[in-house]
Amino acid sequence: MALLIKKSCINCDMCQPECPNNAISMGSDIYEIDPLRCTECVGHYDQPTCMQVCPINNTIIYDPAHKETNEQLWEKYILLHHVDQI
Repeated sequence: MALLIKKSCINCDMCQPECPNNAISMGSDIYEIDPLRCTECVGHYDQPTCMQVCPINNTIIYDPAHKETNEQLWEKYILLHHVDQI
């Protein structure tokens, strides 16, 4: 599933530059994650880097409105980065 940034975000700018899919951008009040671009860092890292660098615990969570399997996240990664499947 895609990730979601909660209202507890303090706009510290830590997550946005770390996203390998350019899925994080500034919204009207806080940073937002585009669920069409978020792969939970599948294809890049073992864990979502935005969650790792966020200084506020539980501000970036799994978005229950965008449930995806690891296979779906991998397919999205391939489409986003035009990777030839092995």
